[in-house]
Amino acid sequence: MDDVLLMGDPAVAAVPVRECGAPLVDLHDTAIALDERQRDPQGHFALQRRGLAGRLEKAQALLPDGLRLLVVEGYRPPSLQRLYFDSYRAELQAAHPDWADDVLHRAASRYVSPPEIAPHSAGAAVDLTLCTADGRELDLGTRVNATPEESGGRCYTASPDVDAAAQDTREVLGAALRAVGLVNYPTEWWHWSFGDRYWAITTGAPAAVYGPVDAP
Repeated sequence: MDDVLLMGDPAVAAVPVRECGAPLVDLHDTAIALDERQRDPQGHFALQRRGLAGRLEKAQALLPDGLRLLVVEGYRPPSLQRLYFDSYRAELQAAHPDWADDVLHRAASRYVSPPEIAPHSAGAAVDLTLCTADGRELDLGTRVNATPEESGGRCYTASPDVDAAAQDTREVLGAALRAVGLVNYPTEWWHWSFGDRYWAITTGAPAAVYGPVDAP
């Protein structure tokens, strides 16, 4: 954890946002496959900033024949992000009652972004994996959204404890997404973003172009 820039790092929160105003679009209207496991009544999970949605379509075209992107979750309303973060922090606090508040905050941000800077709430992040042309989900070493505790750290993108086949499949996914400008959150192999604060600090951009947004 000490070697990874986490979402909870003050340097990430310090990145300015120069909102470009790109709208949220529905991935149902694209060629990208959607998984239903995170579906919400309003359909927020399928929303994405237009610039990111276009990059996903370009990334899909770069995949080997027979493979497709499978999006699990895109946009997440700020209120839901707060619920996720507070719930996971409470789990950690129950398991580690001796941890100080700053340690809990940092540890929680390995898995859930602090609400004030969360890329999902900017429509700038996507949780996704790979599937075959007929929809069979591939094995990338853990389930999507596995916690560090549950997975023994195998959720980390570069985990040495993932078998060679899963590592290779992660690299296939990563190569296509990096080629169109997305960046990965290293504690979650499935989490990629574009235009948010974490993207900006990772790429050296002077500012994020997407900030928190309310869905229509």
